[in-house]
Amino acid sequence: MSKNWQPDSWRSHDILQVPEYGDADALANVEDTLRKQPPLVFAGEARALREQLAKVAEGQAFLLQGGDCAESFAEFHADNIRDTFKVLLQMAIVLTYGAACPVVKVGRLAGQFAKPRSSATEEVDGVTLPSYRGDIINDMVFSPESREPDPERMLRAYNQAAATLNLLRAFAQGGFADLNQVHRWNLDFVKSSPQGAKFEELGARIDETLAFMAACGLTSANVPQMAETDFYTSHEALLLVYEQALTRQDSLTGKWYDTSAHMLWIGDRTRQPDGAHVEYLSGVENPLGLKCGPSIDIDDLLRLTDILNPDNEAGRLTLICRMGADKAEEHLPGLVRAVASEGKNVVWSCDPMHGNTVSSSSGYKTRAFDAILSEVDTFFDVHRAEGTHAGGVHFEMTGQDVTECIGGAQEITEEGLSDRYHTHCDPRLNASQSIELAFQIAERLKRQRDLSAAENGERVAVAG
Repeated sequence: MSKNWQPDSWRSHDILQVPEYGDADALANVEDTLRKQPPLVFAGEARALREQLAKVAEGQAFLLQGGDCAESFAEFHADNIRDTFKVLLQMAIVLTYGAACPVVKVGRLAGQFAKPRSSATEEVDGVTLPSYRGDIINDMVFSPESREPDPERMLRAYNQAAATLNLLRAFAQGGFADLNQVHRWNLDFVKSSPQGAKFEELGARIDETLAFMAACGLTSANVPQMAETDFYTSHEALLLVYEQALTRQDSLTGKWYDTSAHMLWIGDRTRQPDGAHVEYLSGVENPLGLKCGPSIDIDDLLRLTDILNPDNEAGRLTLICRMGADKAEEHLPGLVRAVASEGKNVVWSCDPMHGNTVSSSSGYKTRAFDAILSEVDTFFDVHRAEGTHAGGVHFEMTGQDVTECIGGAQEITEEGLSDRYHTHCDPRLNASQSIELAFQIAERLKRQRDLSAAENGERVAVAG
């Protein structure tokens, strides 16, 4: 962090992907109100996540990050939060089985309200209006009034985030995440699917293990780790007036934290080394993510890692690759090799969603399950070839029974997208597709683990 850094120092840097508010006084009043609100997360929680991510960087844990593409005010409901949390728990159990190591669970929840756009305006039937930038800024309805950026929306986003976090903490610590409840995590519409059946089989194995442990005197009553879980929140730190207003100085350490989420990331469109977003996040102590698309070059990536993690601390920085299935093999190896050769301590994570967005023949934005899986496979192949750790995955997904991504065992077709296409922005994996993908990744992790064990055995034999 620069010795001259302050929560508002980003304002003297060039900035992209931000709205223009027409009423400066209204904006100032909202910022002042937010500065007086309690923090949404606490510095100690952010430090705990950094410690867990350090284990991921060292190859001792695996990162699962997932949730909504863009949270909305209209779909805010306790059941939707619960169902997404259920799916993330299911995915974590499946991945834990495959990786045979702890899974760090981070949700795209309780703050993922703002979205970058490829164009500042949108045209419909000859009418041009500002683009929809997420519910924290404006509304999806195509009208001049709805598309006008409204600072009051930040207060509604804060309140919704607070309510979401309250529910997530209750689920994570109040018994819902108890391993004895594993069968209850299977959503009704998934139970009859092949993924639901496979998860029930896995649940039966867990039941047997828990019964054995109980016979040995180990139960959720005396082993808290069996009854609760750590769950963290994250979002793209895009709307910096909101992030600055929720920046607090920790009373224990004197360091600055963005208390809007445990982890914040910089998007592929706002990662300019001299830009406002990089300047702001360089000064907060939260664990950070950096989206790396195919346009990033090695020099910029190394410069950004130096700016965002100057002390080269494990757990501080996660590089989230979003290349696209057709570009990952070309672009990823050089980046991984350069970062490793420079001795950078980072977590490598794969976002196979954003580089694989296409338009269907019916006009819907969608993503193909096979392309998503292909990019994940390439991610693991590259890291194995380079001798580095494929540390995690990052998905846009939901617990709702939507039809937004084509393919998978459900065989969702382009023609079927209109059945339940509910996203406010980008297409998401539904619960069945998410669990199917988790099983595919778990199998990959298990094969990799078995192969590594065999190679280690051969080395031991040669040494002997």
